[in-house]
Amino acid sequence: MASGNMKAIKRRIKSVGSTRQITKAMELVASSKLRKAKSRAEQARPYFNELYKSLCEIASANTDFSTIFTVKREVKHKLFIVVAGDRGMAGGYNSNVLKMAAAAHADDAEAPKIIAIGRKAGEYFAKRGYDVVASYANIAEDIKPNTAQDIADIAIEMFANGEVDEVHVFYTLFVSSMSQQPESMRVLPMDTVQLENYGTMNYDPSPEAVFNRIIPRFTASLIQCAVVESYASEQGARRNAMESATDNADAMTESLSLLYNRARQASITNEIIDIVSGASAQS
Repeated sequence: MASGNMKAIKRRIKSVGSTRQITKAMELVASSKLRKAKSRAEQARPYFNELYKSLCEIASANTDFSTIFTVKREVKHKLFIVVAGDRGMAGGYNSNVLKMAAAAHADDAEAPKIIAIGRKAGEYFAKRGYDVVASYANIAEDIKPNTAQDIADIAIEMFANGEVDEVHVFYTLFVSSMSQQPESMRVLPMDTVQLENYGTMNYDPSPEAVFNRIIPRFTASLIQCAVVESYASEQGARRNAMESATDNADAMTESLSLLYNRARQASITNEIIDIVSGASAQS
């Protein structure tokens, strides 16, 4: 009986050891990708901030400024651009942002249209019957400006044509390697911040025309930044999840080894008792 128990424990230790090798390898891969993704996220933020500042300068310098992209209207239809991952095993990274997007329209009469970025987002909304107008998988690791522009053009066209009245982006903000925060942002209609000390400026042919020309590039940059932030968050979350899994495997191996040693000691004790009993019987 003890021998059979020892064999079962030994098989279990071997199985846990194999799992640990996988989780450790995934942790190292995620750590490597995280360093690159973090650098990309930090490099993307200044460009986005300067572009947003330029839009605010145009609006601040013209008191009668108004375009289709800034005028709010009655909201009947929404478009959600949701950024999630292409794979799992990243803790709560995917579920947190997807649940946030689902909760954001809980009180609406009509479900939003969806642009899904990441295989997990596409699968989540397709299975639940949402109108997924576009789906992009396997683009987050190295998203190209033209891909971000394609996504932005779909959103802008739907907004300009009146198909949707608001456009929101749901993504995960990279706070640190240990912390990732799901966020949402309304892209259209756009809110511009009034800057101080800006007088009237002349734009050719008009401030509205210049603003409208910049909006597509701004929207594309926002989407690209959201994807870059989300990818860095995904790698941070996966590294943390795999580190925890590796630690749990180590703890389980230690516990199983203790059980194995106890079973082995019990087996040896039983053998000694049998030998002593046999010797006593012969005498």
